[in-house]
Amino acid sequence: MTEINKIRNFSIIAHIDHGKSTIADRIIHRCGGLTDREMKEQVLDSMDIERERGITIKAQTVRLNYKSKNGNDYTFNIIDTPGHVDFSYEVSRSLSACEGSLLIVDSSQGVEAQTLANVYQALDIDQEIIPILNKIDLPASDIEKTKKEIEDVIGIDTSNAISCSGKTGEGIDEILETIVNKLPPPKGDKPNKLKSLLVDSWYDSYLGVVILVRIIDGSIKKNMKIKFMSSNKTYVIERVGIFTPKPIDVKELSAGEIGFIITGIKTLQETKVGDTICEAVNPIDTPLPGFKPSKPVVFCGLFPVDSSEYQKLKDGLAKLQLNDASFSFEAESSSALGLGFRCGFLGLLHLEIITQRLEREFDVNLITTTPGVIYKIKKNNGETLNLQNPTNMPDPSQIEKIEEPWIKATIITPDEYLGSIIKICQDKRGVQTNLNYSGKRAVLTYEMPLNEVVFDFYDRLKSVSSGYASFDYEIIGHREGELVKLAILVNGETVDALAMIIHKEFAQKTGRQVCEKLKDLIPRHNFMIPIQAAIGSKIIARESIKGFKKDVLTKIHGGGAMDRKRKLLEKQKKGKARAKQFGKVEIPQEAFIGVLKINKEN
Repeated sequence: MTEINKIRNFSIIAHIDHGKSTIADRIIHRCGGLTDREMKEQVLDSMDIERERGITIKAQTVRLNYKSKNGNDYTFNIIDTPGHVDFSYEVSRSLSACEGSLLIVDSSQGVEAQTLANVYQALDIDQEIIPILNKIDLPASDIEKTKKEIEDVIGIDTSNAISCSGKTGEGIDEILETIVNKLPPPKGDKPNKLKSLLVDSWYDSYLGVVILVRIIDGSIKKNMKIKFMSSNKTYVIERVGIFTPKPIDVKELSAGEIGFIITGIKTLQETKVGDTICEAVNPIDTPLPGFKPSKPVVFCGLFPVDSSEYQKLKDGLAKLQLNDASFSFEAESSSALGLGFRCGFLGLLHLEIITQRLEREFDVNLITTTPGVIYKIKKNNGETLNLQNPTNMPDPSQIEKIEEPWIKATIITPDEYLGSIIKICQDKRGVQTNLNYSGKRAVLTYEMPLNEVVFDFYDRLKSVSSGYASFDYEIIGHREGELVKLAILVNGETVDALAMIIHKEFAQKTGRQVCEKLKDLIPRHNFMIPIQAAIGSKIIARESIKGFKKDVLTKIHGGGAMDRKRKLLEKQKKGKARAKQFGKVEIPQEAFIGVLKINKEN
């Protein structure tokens, strides 16, 4: 057991691709956590997608021993946090398990939006922050400019900022010494009652659910009976251990330490990030503050291209949910797309990662319906509904008002792209609340509806800024909006998979675009097919696909030809009407994908 004043718990926070996992690699190697043979790049990123895209999706932890220049041995607990906004709750729980943070900023790129969001979370809980300027080996590195940007945009003193390179290892020793001298040790007493924070949990196919905990007070041992305060459920601890980063069993974890416990839990839903764990026989009175379960904010339907892959998709979703309790799904059926699932995600990156993993790990070809958000519908009778699927929207005559979620968006961009970005934000019904400058970079704050951002905003932002703008958001609540359900009818039948909730202002334009797109993508049939966009009972746009027409008049010659021609045409007309009444229009998969792409082409 380590003395509490020789423990340093810290997290690494940065924007995507600023080098936090690389610096973690260098620190692990320098402290002897892994040998040269065991080392690999992004050692804390276990998923293929994390390695390919250079992002951290799950927060990881590692305990290291470090002998300082003052001759003392110290224990470091590192938590490598995700950088993306979708996983901000995981970041906040990870930060609350630490006393300090290493703020890593790429000296060739400067401060980015997600850096800002994570630093503010750390400052809110009064953490000690060590600014580190990474990638100083790059020709584009500008240390003084980056220091000034950190001071202007974030407001942290950078006079003692450390310059380093995760690639070459330069400056790593200075970082380790600064951690010892500047970061405070944890507070807590071993003799007190057990109080610990559930930082993270994941599913292991051999061990069940592995729970990462930070002990605040007391100690935790094997065979101890513990209680989860959010659910009041009790469990017996089967194993206690630490990550070095390899898992190693220990006798106990005491105040100030971070490690893992295994209790035989089989479902991740029972372990909620941010929960308080105490001893069942000697519980504490009040849980740790700030616990809130993470809730999905973006919803979309996932359907297999081939209906025979439905079971494969169901198994894949169930297996992914074992490792990600923030992801939800329920069965859904569509008359156009068949059987599938309505899935909830924390955000767009989360949606993208889940669909990529389904296609790659479980070999399922997917159709994804238009992503949407949860709307609050207040009915005339006072009842309030949470609506996530447009097909379930009640009749407009029963609705008093519809509220949609709004976000506060922070965009950091070089000033030459500012005009284009402001135009995009205004097109998305955004309201500008702030605009600051730091050198040649603008920090732009907007409030806008989440539904406008959820589909193609990030792609368009990167496109107009040549990839230089960065974007971060937080949900600020629900606001009333003039929203309507846009229904698409093909041959008089509503296609539920194409229904969408949209602002009244954009409904006519979008309806016309969808109809035009479907006219191009749906093949001709033997009868005419009307394609209509409707709001309630009012048709706002229409296109027609002409039917094939057989020439029935070619064989008619001679006397009375006009009468015979008229009779044949009448007969053909009746046949067409009957075909239209009973004929089934086959909508190809390309039509759904084509409609999804409409917004991106604008």
